[in-house]
Amino acid sequence: MIKKIDKLVIKSFLGPFILSFLVVVFIFLIQYLVKYFPELVGKGLGWEVFGQLILFFSISVAPNALPLGILIGCLMSYGSLGEHFEISAIKSAGISLIRILVPVFFIALILCVCSFFLNNNIVPYANLKAFSLLYDARQKKPTLDFKEGAFYNGIPGYSIKITEKTDEGRAMRGVIIYNHTQGRGNIEVVIADSAQMYTIMDDRYLVMKLFKGTSCSEMVENQSSNKQQFIRNKYSTSQLVFNLESFGLQRTQEDLFKQNKIMRNVTELSLDADSMTKQIDSVAKQAFAGVKPFYAFSLKIDSTVLNKKYNTRTPKYLTDTLMQATILQQATNSARGIKSYISSQKDRQWFYKMDRSASIIERLRKFTMMFACLVMFLIGAPLGAIIKKGGLGVPVLIGISFFITYYVLLIVFEKWARQGIVNVTLGMWMANLVYLPIGLFFLRQAKNDSRLLETDYFAVLIDKLKTKFTKKK
Repeated sequence: MIKKIDKLVIKSFLGPFILSFLVVVFIFLIQYLVKYFPELVGKGLGWEVFGQLILFFSISVAPNALPLGILIGCLMSYGSLGEHFEISAIKSAGISLIRILVPVFFIALILCVCSFFLNNNIVPYANLKAFSLLYDARQKKPTLDFKEGAFYNGIPGYSIKITEKTDEGRAMRGVIIYNHTQGRGNIEVVIADSAQMYTIMDDRYLVMKLFKGTSCSEMVENQSSNKQQFIRNKYSTSQLVFNLESFGLQRTQEDLFKQNKIMRNVTELSLDADSMTKQIDSVAKQAFAGVKPFYAFSLKIDSTVLNKKYNTRTPKYLTDTLMQATILQQATNSARGIKSYISSQKDRQWFYKMDRSASIIERLRKFTMMFACLVMFLIGAPLGAIIKKGGLGVPVLIGISFFITYYVLLIVFEKWARQGIVNVTLGMWMANLVYLPIGLFFLRQAKNDSRLLETDYFAVLIDKLKTKFTKKK
């Protein structure tokens, strides 16, 4: 049954947590916006495409934002409770600090489950949708952009030049159109004094209505004689229709992207890792079997073989020397063959090992980010009770400092795990293993009413050290 103290603590936590979580999601989202969106501007994708990308990328970064949201939320809520002496009042009623932490602890456990569910079920789907849409958006041609005095080659098979644009680009003057659809060079050209441009059939076709112009073309009369005929027509109005299907957003089958590690769940990643383990064992067996033909346990060369090789009769005193040289040459060739074969098999095995490591890393990431929520609670809640400062100042500064250090450790050890410098499991869990004792230390200090972050605490500590050092002298 939820008591008043639980409602008080939960109410003080939820507001700062939701605010900090949304801010962190936005901050993580900025890296995608800066990285991908500049190359998508000007392609006429529409707000629905950008909206989908923002939504999918927001879902993708949500599990990474949860630990920092919990850390800052705990620092702000418990810091505010301590700043207003509410923690002291609760303690004076005989309630321990651990009891005050219990409500948020259960919320942190729920968020741990949510983090795993997001990482395992929703984030792979969001990544699949986001990166497949991003790939198609990158392949899309930019929208029609006729520049004055320059040729535009965006429409397949045509090269168009205009002298002046009017009426927001819909009307133009001095139009020259080269038709290259037949692949024979500039044999067809259309010149117009002015033109109007508009699209039809849901922007699938571009209509260019031409006024007061001339069309010129060259035609071959006879293929054998290669005689050409020049045709020139004048017109008062004419009309050209261009197919704009190549400018549309063509969607690629999403199944082509599903093999990417970030788009797979724990079960699929485990199967991938097992498959790569079998491939590694298979390569080792093939290497062992393939090396055998290169080894010769007895090399016997008859003198008649030497006579045929050198096309002469070998003197007896040279037979032993030539046989030794021939055997040495054969052994050298075998050694080179073994080295080349082993090197190729080693490269294959290394590729499979890297692929297996990537699968294991992505699988462990779903568990480590889940556990990081609990670790950040163990750091944020007691540390907030110690610093006794609420608001967006000190708690945010301390929270970001802790999370940046955590993120650096995570990236460094993940890189070492990919490179095989450290064990993959140890590398992925190292950041949590480093921060867990720190959280337990803060919990112990908060339970004992430590003044860990107060200046007089350090002054007393320095005086004690000075006293001990003086006594030893």
